Parts: sequence; C-alpha cells; structure tokens
Amino acid sequence: MTDDARALASGKGHRDENFPVASFVLKPEHRGPVMDFYRFARLADDIADDPSSPPATKLALLAHMRAGIDGRSAANPEATQLALTMAQRGLDPVHARDLLSAFERDARGDPTPTWDALMDYCRYSAMPVGRYVLEVHGEARSTWPANDALCAALQIINHLQDCAKDFRAIRRVYLPSDMLAAHGTSEKDLDLAAATPGLRAVIRDLTVRAQGLLAESQGFSGMIRDSRLAIEVAIIHGLAVDLTARLLARDPLAERVHHTKFEAAGLALRAAAGQWWNRLRSRAR
Repeated sequence: MTDDARALASGKGHRDENFPVASFVLKPEHRGPVMDFYRFARLADDIADDPSSPPATKLALLAHMRAGIDGRSAANPEATQLALTMAQRGLDPVHARDLLSAFERDARGDPTPTWDALMDYCRYSAMPVGRYVLEVHGEARSTWPANDALCAALQIINHLQDCAKDFRAIRRVYLPSDMLAAHGTSEKDLDLAAATPGLRAVIRDLTVRAQGLLAESQGFSGMIRDSRLAIEVAIIHGLAVDLTARLLARDPLAERVHHTKFEAAGLALRAAAGQWWNRLRSRAR
C-alpha cells in the first residue's frame, strides 16, 4: 500500500503552492510539525487527484492513511510521522481526519450542487489546515472563526484560479451547479479557450463571496499572539486580497491569475511590514 501511494505522488512541494506553507517566517520549532501535516496532506491530495486510478483504489489508499493517523497501521510513513508528531505535541488528530474526509469526497467525485455544499467542503478541505497550525502554535480556539473564513476564501480562490485545469485534467468541478445553471452556463464551458459571459458571471459571483470571507477575516492576524505566525497570516491574507482583484479583472481560462514569484514577494513584504508596524503601534499604546 505504501508503494502504491508513493507511486501517485505528483512531485509537487510546499514551495509550489499558491500560498506560503511553513515559510522561514515561522519559528523553527513550529516548522517541522507544520511540514509533517503538509506532507501528509500533499500525498493524500495526490492520491485523490490521480487521473489514472479508479475511485475504489484511491479510497483504499486514503483508508490506509486514515489507519495510520488512528494508530492502526505503520505502513504509511507520512501518516505515521504525523501521528507521532501529534502525539508528542498533544495535538488533536481530528484535523487530519477531517482533511482525509475532503479527499475521500474528491476520490468519489462528489458534486458541488450549491454554495452551502462548497462551504461544507471547505469545512473539511481547508479549515482544518489553519486550525492545525493554530494548535501547533498554542493559539486560542477563539481565533477559529476568523481562520475558517480565511481558509475558505483561500480554497475558493484556488478553485477559481484552477477551474479550467481541474476540469481538463480530472473532470472535477467545484463551481456550484446551481450557480452555473442560474447564469445559463455549464461545466462543459470550462473546456473552452475563454470563459463565456455566463461562466465569467459565476466566477465573479464566487469571487465577491470570497471577498466577503476575506473581510470577515480582516482582523485575524491581530488576534494571534505569536508575532511570526501573525506576519505569515497577514502575508497570506494580502496575497488573497490581490488574487480576488485579479479574478474580477481576468479570465482564468485565458489569462494568468497566479502571482509570479516576484509579484508574491512584493506583496508579502508589504503585508509583513504592515503587520510589524501595527504590532509596534499596539505595544506603544
């Protein structure tokens, strides 16, 4: 089973993600546990997204990873290492279990009929990641609502940036089908060279809702006690705000929405400086 899972690995690493993962901004003692979670999530995601494996095979491999998290198997190194890290740190394995639930949905090809269904998917695919990072840093659970709003926004942004690629590569659609129907379009339009007016309207509607979630999480970094984690959250929030502006102005089927490394670095520096300055002002009061 381990060899089968590893064979489906995409080779994608944390530096290839759209948003920072365990960057140098975090304290060294926290990067390891975050990376253990990332490696676990990356392999599970690769399994769920593999275009050549049938759903039954994907679900069997994901079940094997779940057994590793639950301590019922030591065959999967990523799951075994994460389980060890969580036990040593006294972290709740619920976040890893929730994440696997999202990948199991992907492996089955579950549809996304409504906005509520999309948000429920984000509850398992995105929110547990931020909650885990907060627990690694010993942050209060009162930060979870802001975390959940930010993580859901990030997930939706990723879906929108990659909507054409996801459909063309693995026939996966996260755009709610009722919104597609309401605008007179369908998932088949994701295979076009450019978005139809109806598809652009759906993308705009979802982007505006993502902006609403970002507004809900506006004060998230200020709630975080760990100053370095607060800076990373501010950077991620700043990148997300800029990406939503791009999604309103650009067609993700025909134009690049993703940041270049240079663009991301500039936005990150600005967000980090702003967070640092806000912290200084707060201490001075």
